[in-house]
Amino acid sequence: MNLSAPTMIVFIISLVIAALGILAALGILSIIPMPSVWIMTIAYVVLLAGVLLKGV
Repeated sequence: MNLSAPTMIVFIISLVIAALGILAALGILSIIPMPSVWIMTIAYVVLLAGVLLKGV
């Protein structure tokens, strides 16, 4: 299995999702009806897909 660096857009998307998760954990962003751990998990999965799939 060859790993590749994620593209900049995938990295930015995962960073924005992670920032939303942190804001939800701190209680600043209470609009999102998901627990912050799931938001952070989604951010990690997006970044993982960018590393595992070439060209993503």
